[in-house]
Amino acid sequence: MKLKMYSYPKCDTCRKAQKWLEAKGHEITVVNVFEEPPSESEMADLIDGSGLELKKFFNTSGEVYKEMNLKDKLGQMSEEEQIRLLASNGRLIKRPVVTDGSKVTVGFKEDMYSQAWG
Repeated sequence: MKLKMYSYPKCDTCRKAQKWLEAKGHEITVVNVFEEPPSESEMADLIDGSGLELKKFFNTSGEVYKEMNLKDKLGQMSEEEQIRLLASNGRLIKRPVVTDGSKVTVGFKEDMYSQAWG
């Protein structure tokens, strides 16, 4: 199965996820999320395909999230504004994000990957 993975090359979690997927025989197109974040429409599709709440896509432990004080601001922003924000700065996106075009996972937990991509 061909997958698209939004990741960051220096991220240990991303490397573990990629290694796990490759070991399962998946062909992966890796996109550096810092250099090429998903567009607003791609971001909206990823969120829809994940079945997760929009806030799960934010890298809450990241420097940019903290610098922008988003913990306090996100609740007052519309969904469109939040998606625009994610699309504008890949450092805000929790990684890795993996999709096959319909199904989407965010982050890396082996049990979640086994269910989704196993």
